[in-house]
Amino acid sequence: MDKHTQHLLEIDRQRVFHASTHLKQYAHGELAGRIITHAKGIRIQDSVGNEWIDAFAGLYCVNIGYGREEMAEAIYEQAKKLAYYHTYVGHTNEALIQLSDRIIAMAPEGMSKVYYGMSGSDANETQLKLVWYYNNLLGRPDKKKIISRDRGYHGSSIASGSMTGLPLFHAHFDLPLDRIKHTIAPYYYHRQDSDMSEQQFSDYCAEQLEAMILQEGPDTVAAMIAEPVLGTGGIVPPPQGYWAAIRRVLDKYDVLLIADEVVCGFGRIGSPFGSIYYDMRPDLITVAKGLTSAYQPLSGVIVGYKVWQALEQGTEEWGAFGHGYTYSGHPLGAAAANCNLDIIERENLIQYAADTGQYLQQKMQQVFAEHPIVGDSRGVGMLHALEFSADKQHRTAFDPNLKVGPQIAAACMDAGLIARAMPHGDILGFAPPLVTTKDEIDIMVDKAHQSINKVMDALVTSKQWQAR
Repeated sequence: MDKHTQHLLEIDRQRVFHASTHLKQYAHGELAGRIITHAKGIRIQDSVGNEWIDAFAGLYCVNIGYGREEMAEAIYEQAKKLAYYHTYVGHTNEALIQLSDRIIAMAPEGMSKVYYGMSGSDANETQLKLVWYYNNLLGRPDKKKIISRDRGYHGSSIASGSMTGLPLFHAHFDLPLDRIKHTIAPYYYHRQDSDMSEQQFSDYCAEQLEAMILQEGPDTVAAMIAEPVLGTGGIVPPPQGYWAAIRRVLDKYDVLLIADEVVCGFGRIGSPFGSIYYDMRPDLITVAKGLTSAYQPLSGVIVGYKVWQALEQGTEEWGAFGHGYTYSGHPLGAAAANCNLDIIERENLIQYAADTGQYLQQKMQQVFAEHPIVGDSRGVGMLHALEFSADKQHRTAFDPNLKVGPQIAAACMDAGLIARAMPHGDILGFAPPLVTTKDEIDIMVDKAHQSINKVMDALVTSKQWQAR
């Protein structure tokens, strides 16, 4: 490592509070740091010249790939004209008007308005406030509980972190909030009854949801929040018939559906929205990541007509809506989003992601379906996960102390590939930029295969695992 990089990392260890990091290990140099300096297409490079294929698009977000100069130019041109003004009391900007019209045109039927923030976490905080306000307007002050799902991911703030269904985000933070409940995840691979078909498991998930609503009291349950496809909880597409079964239960008890499209929105699974792909018919939608392909921070809450009509009536009775962020509808974010959507439309990236995603799924199945330690190979569009098992036949997990998933992710890094070790399980996740070519998918899969074999061989050599 050159002296300049070493000096910068020393300052970084002393001064920067990093997200999702073992703080002591990093501060004392036990955990390596990397200064990322350049990126182009699907590859990133650090300050000492190492290069990786980014098979996770940052954090599911750099959908159009890195280094798009027209994105930088769009942000620059907007900054020259209007770098910032707030959107309070009816103030707006041209980029925001254009963007909002485009989002509603792309969104599932029945959507009305878009409220803006800076991240998926703050957007889901807004969702909670909207749902509570909505039910207060309707004279239902007790109808405030939100049902999320085990292994769901909705952010890491207080309310959004409560809706997240992963213990890592609750432990030692006094979360979740009492109003947030969690029902069973639609995780077919983890089903207890091996004889269940996918449809039977979907019906079981719906029965569990209904039982929770009845136990809590239908008059107290306001909304369910859910990702079309579980993301950070393991990249888990829903089993056959899941969303139809869930929608019937929600309709029966007048429970709103918030579709968290932060990962799936804007083409990730080969559809404009996961809600359209799975016919979820949501009342509210959360978007972020793919909205700007991460070139600028921007998130949105898309509000359906049913909720919007109540909100309008509420301001008639109670005055101005008391919610806002300084950077809501930021012009630079809106300019970046418009340019991002221009690229998506011009290059037909949603259909491209559908076609290339199908190739990704086929390639993964071809290479890993019979692999000795791959218990499940699953995905949809440009999302895929490999879940590792000590015993494929019985779906038995490895001893967590072996850290098989993190070992494989580290081996991938050594091979020049970024794939993500997902929390709470030995799972390797893939979410490459939508612009990834089939040849690049072949390289990704080959590097992943080599890395998995390397870790498997080490487990055998150390007698920590043997094939059954």
